[in-house]
Amino acid sequence: MRGGLTLLHSWTVLLVLPLVSACTQQSTQTAARQIGNASRGAGLISWYGCSACHSVPGVPGADALVGPPLDHFSHRGYIAGVLHNSPDNLVMWIRNPQKFVPGNAMPALGIDDRDAHDIAAYLYSIE
Repeated sequence: MRGGLTLLHSWTVLLVLPLVSACTQQSTQTAARQIGNASRGAGLISWYGCSACHSVPGVPGADALVGPPLDHFSHRGYIAGVLHNSPDNLVMWIRNPQKFVPGNAMPALGIDDRDAHDIAAYLYSIE
């Protein structure tokens, strides 16, 4: 009997996990639309020089491979491997990445709150 419950639990996890993941992605994308101006964010990615290190779909010239590619950002579970992927956490990371992972390669660029929100909105909008 006990083995049957374990098998049932395993199947339940396998069936429910994709649904939870889809809901999380949808809620992240919905939240992103509310945090900033994605069209303005694309231009800011170029303005701040993010393209010197990252490849970013939809941003001309953003094809560098120093940092991670930023495609499919809304589908990722973590930011820099340490922060749960949420719009608030992404804005904090963009504004001060050294606070969360001291010594990492991403510099603090002096990005203000509005610009960070718009960049985050763009990152969540790309597939």
